[in-house]
Amino acid sequence: MEFVEPFPSRHRRLREQGSLERADLDAILGAGFICHLGVTVDGTLMVVPTVYGSDGTTLYFHGSVASRSLAASPETAVCVTVTHVDGLVLARSVFEHGVNYRSAMVFGIPRSVTDPDEKTEGLRCLTDQATPGQWDYARRPNRKELAATALLALSLDEASVKIRTGPPDDGESPDAELGVWAGTLPLHTTWGTLEPDPLLTPGTNAPPHIADRTGTSAT
Repeated sequence: MEFVEPFPSRHRRLREQGSLERADLDAILGAGFICHLGVTVDGTLMVVPTVYGSDGTTLYFHGSVASRSLAASPETAVCVTVTHVDGLVLARSVFEHGVNYRSAMVFGIPRSVTDPDEKTEGLRCLTDQATPGQWDYARRPNRKELAATALLALSLDEASVKIRTGPPDDGESPDAELGVWAGTLPLHTTWGTLEPDPLLTPGTNAPPHIADRTGTSAT
């Protein structure tokens, strides 16, 4: 399905790196679990890192700060950004240096999730986004914990996606005669070796959905 961007999320800069494919948005969101939430609180602009989960139509995220702002001004718009860095682009000139990356910005007016069933489902989405299988393994939130948790929902209808891949852009420029090395320095993030809680009951082994992630890509 084509992802059509409504105003104001049109690409104004680096349009060649923009994507209108919904699959690219889903892939970028699916590859992460930390987003940066931009919101105005008491007249001050804040950018807050928080965890998120996406079900393909809605972005769920923790947002105690944003919830405070929404309580005072229910029509407050936010911007949620997810970015993955795939490497450095090292050109022959500093001006042409860059970064290979995948980035998605989601815009809109979020809503506080108050329905118990949706909140439970949203937290499941958020939990399994970071660690698939963990919701069915660990103890789930009780009623008191659910009441104390601020969860926000934001539609994915309005978003902007940009992706940069490939080598430097100056291979056919006059700088190609400088004799300066140029290329990319890829960045790969992988999950490390498990570190058990020092207070873990002896003989308690990590379940496969956690242990099997060691050494695998984190993005």
